[in-house]
Amino acid sequence: MSASRPAAVIVLAAGEGTRMKSRTSKVLHELCGRSMLGHVLAAARALEPERLVVVVGHRREQVTAHLAEHAPDAEAVVQERQGGTGHAVRTTLERVGALTGTVVVTNGDHPLLRGETLAALVRTHEDEGNAATVLTTEIPDATGYGRMVRAADGGIDAIVEHKDADAAQRAINEINVGMYAFDGALLESALKRVTTENAGGEEYLTDVVAILRADGHRAGAHLVADWVETLGVNDKVQLAQARRRLNDRIVEAHMRAGVSVIDPATTWIDVDVTAAPDAEVHPGTQLHGRTHLEEGARVGPNCTLTDTRVGAGAAVVNAVCTGAEVGPEASVGPFAYLRPGTRLARGAKVGTYVETKNAEIGEGSKVPHLTYVGDAEIGAGSNIGASSVFVNYDGVRKQRSVIGSHVKIGSDNMIVAPVTVGDGAYTAAGSVIVQNVPAGAMAVARAKQRTIEGWVERRRAGTPSAEAARRVRETEGEQGADGAGEPADGA
Repeated sequence: MSASRPAAVIVLAAGEGTRMKSRTSKVLHELCGRSMLGHVLAAARALEPERLVVVVGHRREQVTAHLAEHAPDAEAVVQERQGGTGHAVRTTLERVGALTGTVVVTNGDHPLLRGETLAALVRTHEDEGNAATVLTTEIPDATGYGRMVRAADGGIDAIVEHKDADAAQRAINEINVGMYAFDGALLESALKRVTTENAGGEEYLTDVVAILRADGHRAGAHLVADWVETLGVNDKVQLAQARRRLNDRIVEAHMRAGVSVIDPATTWIDVDVTAAPDAEVHPGTQLHGRTHLEEGARVGPNCTLTDTRVGAGAAVVNAVCTGAEVGPEASVGPFAYLRPGTRLARGAKVGTYVETKNAEIGEGSKVPHLTYVGDAEIGAGSNIGASSVFVNYDGVRKQRSVIGSHVKIGSDNMIVAPVTVGDGAYTAAGSVIVQNVPAGAMAVARAKQRTIEGWVERRRAGTPSAEAARRVRETEGEQGADGAGEPADGA
């Protein structure tokens, strides 16, 4: 039986997170392309709740700004003082009004939580007709956690904190994860009766479960098989551990979908990255943002791609690419940098120590090495010689250059924008192109060479260069005196 659409999912994200030792809100620390809060909201959206609410408190300005940018479907409710989990939910209900139906409460610092787990919690809650259902798991070491004491019918008899548990209860390894599904109307009523008569002086949701049971309602539990999924993050060590586990999950999913990941241990893939079967990812590669690999694309080793699309059969090696598009059968690298707006057509090449920005490189065109191409359009079948620079910035404006099809740009050229080089044209090595070049023309823009004999010995006397020149001059003089260059005897 499928679960119904919850009335609301409430995400608790108001805590201070002092153990993170950071000026950034705990729930905004990132892993695998999203904030912790972003991962939790993605899981919550799987339920398609009528309302998605985030309780904010500490560093609320950061969190609300993050929600406005990344989760505009979520509404923020401010918890002015940190009065416990029960107080946070009560504050929410007072702000948003009565909620009829199932209300799910989860935490903003559990980035490994899956949407299907929350869906299963709701399904158990509704199938069993519970007033409250607690998400639980069994962990190898339950020290410090609240133990779940089951009733004879499999429901919850009590949640006993570790410090209050006797020996038999401490032997239980099923714990309270701290996430719940409630009947909305019953939740509102019970929250009004929660007290602060405890060591922390706070209102706790665990007390709601006890109140509902005392009223004669059933409290149940949904057991999560994979306890790792329920791990929260409280410091940067746990954040790194969660990042590793989440990345392993993402990489495994890609491999099971047909992607070849040569070394999963050194491969990092963000949650929004997509890849077609038979794409290959080689060691030391990071795929970020909304990067996409088409069938047969080969990326790595040692690549970092962000929001980049790699076409079928293309190869990217030892490169950094951001906001770029690599066309089918194109090649990039090694040691190339593709900046935003770079687009390579089919079979194009960007080679070693090449940087591009806002550049369109046509089908089969090549920029093989030691070149910067910025704000430019290059047609099909053209070649850009080594050590060339597209001079696109005059100190005030960025301007664009257009290179036609089947153009040969000589080595060490300066293409000074705005300029157009027509189809089939050539430019000589060492040229500074500041004027348009007609189709089929040869452009030579360099000074005539001037050679001053003996300058080094006169002006740099005593240097190794002068000594080398002297030896050559003296050797040539001796050869001339001996008749060097005349035919040998018997020739």
